Amino acid sequence: MATLKEVQSKIVSVKKTKQITSAMKMVATSRLRGAQNSMEAFKPYAGKFAEVLGSIAGKSGENASPLLVPRDEVKKVALLLCTSDRGLCGGFNTSLISKADKLIQSDLEGKEASFTCFGKKGRDWAKKQPQPIDDEFIGVVGGNVEFSVASSSGQKLIDSFLEGAVDEVYLIYSEFVNMARQEPTIKQILPIPSLEDVVEEKEVAQDEGFLPEHICEPSSDALLGEMLPKNIFIQIYDALLQTSTSEHAARMSSMENATKACEDIVGELQTIYNKTRQAGITADLMDIVGGAEALKG
Repeated sequence: MATLKEVQSKIVSVKKTKQITSAMKMVATSRLRGAQNSMEAFKPYAGKFAEVLGSIAGKSGENASPLLVPRDEVKKVALLLCTSDRGLCGGFNTSLISKADKLIQSDLEGKEASFTCFGKKGRDWAKKQPQPIDDEFIGVVGGNVEFSVASSSGQKLIDSFLEGAVDEVYLIYSEFVNMARQEPTIKQILPIPSLEDVVEEKEVAQDEGFLPEHICEPSSDALLGEMLPKNIFIQIYDALLQTSTSEHAARMSSMENATKACEDIVGELQTIYNKTRQAGITADLMDIVGGAEALKG
């Protein structure tokens, strides 16, 4: 059985760990509010952009832009993997990496793949894979996400797609559903999926309320050619915002669980300490009683 000093030392150590996890939880909560506000503030712009794009898509043909035309044979695929720079957020990064690994092993089997990594955790994992890393962005997820990062990385992928260096582009990120639920998600962004989906979303929105018809100048095809690249940038930026918010939510939940675990461990150690102390007192009393009986004898 452990001595009183050893048990007391463990209690002090666990209490210090509890203070750290509690502080990290408060920091994650504070950062979560900021990230969630940024994500919510971006939604009106993204929604209005989708509305206008849907209106123009209804007037344009499927071949209005080369970004809409799928390749006859897919040989090279680019993956945008969004993870965090730091750990201590439960299975957040593991689930995203597993999603990427499953995509490569199953759907992309026999195809050449490359990575564009947002975050150290995904970058470190990708370095151990046979697939090359085309680009990496560190310090983006979890901090102040800039739209310029999404536009620069998106433009490189668009150029690669138009030049034929890449046949498909997939975005792997964490979708923020609520505080307790963040889902790893895969989305194809190039070639852009059929515009029929955009038109259907527009029609659903029209059922919910009146949407004005947009007048296009010089033409719907010309405007669509300008808007489709921006749509790619918006999707990447939205994915970074959602991944950043999901990271803080996962870390807050993880630190809360760690704090509760520390409280449970302290309770168990306190019980062991009391039992050990009581056993020591009982042994001392037995020695005193035994000595007194020996003196009487």
